Amino acid sequence: MVNYKDLGLVNTREMFAKAVDGGYAIPAFNFNNMEQLQAIIKACAETKSPVILQVSSGARKYANQTLLRYMAEGAVQYAKELGWEHPQICLHLDHGDTFELCKSCVDFGFSSVMIDGSSLPYEENIALTKRVVEYAHQYDVTVEAELGVLAGVEDDVVAEESHYTKPEEVIDFATRSGCDSLAISIGTSHGAYKFKPEQCTRDPQTGRLVPPPLAFDVLAEIEKKLPGFPIVLHGSSSVPQEYVDIINANGGNMPDAVGVPEDQLRKAAKSAVCKINIDSDSRLAFTAAVRKVLAEKPGEFDPRKYCGPARDEMVKLYKHKIIEVLGSDGKAE
Repeated sequence: MVNYKDLGLVNTREMFAKAVDGGYAIPAFNFNNMEQLQAIIKACAETKSPVILQVSSGARKYANQTLLRYMAEGAVQYAKELGWEHPQICLHLDHGDTFELCKSCVDFGFSSVMIDGSSLPYEENIALTKRVVEYAHQYDVTVEAELGVLAGVEDDVVAEESHYTKPEEVIDFATRSGCDSLAISIGTSHGAYKFKPEQCTRDPQTGRLVPPPLAFDVLAEIEKKLPGFPIVLHGSSSVPQEYVDIINANGGNMPDAVGVPEDQLRKAAKSAVCKINIDSDSRLAFTAAVRKVLAEKPGEFDPRKYCGPARDEMVKLYKHKIIEVLGSDGKAE
């Protein structure tokens, strides 16, 4: 058993309370490798933003759970080296789908876990979430649950259609499950292809897809039912078109990739939404930088020569999200 506090990590309870009161959102950035982790910590240290390091089940298999634990501990020390005296870093399991997986993460030093029972019948979702909560709370680990279904693909999470969260269910669900935060469905989606072309309109000037707006009326109803309760948005990458263009110009093939407009996310961040998940955007930044280097220097074979620029591009992306979209800069001095 590894206690997250011994690794210098924090859970989400205090950071969420401050975010709800302050009208901003905490960045939840997924990472799979060293370069992503370095970029996240550098961006957050330079902006003094609290951060949630997210690890999916697929990332855990890819990186190895023991290495992840030491990477998280190293991230805290790296943040201090960068001059961030009191880093607020949470290590979070993203889309845990079984009690056993959540328990394993708690035991390995995660400070927060998500149990995603959204594909289960309502009562089974409550029962599974409650079981995870009862175990995690023994070690002061916070638990995120999900109500409603997001469409799209993210690692092992696949859903053809989204189903908005029903506001009339949220009080009962949060009360009976005991969860600390609730991921809801209001129109965001997983992956780099968040909306089908038939769901969008096309900008007559650029020909690019324009996605439909998020269901802020559903969010407002949920806020009324659960005032001050931490709400989470998954699938909130914006899929920056400049990265898609670079990828496509250098051998890639990503037609009609489209994400959630940043003005929609700014609006959400000022509400009870206090955690916004961003994964695909960093993958796009990384891939765009790597493709560009290899296209311009086809003889290059030193990973540092293309992973380094990719890391720098991700730092720029993360700082932009923190400062211009989420408003979390300066909140963890």
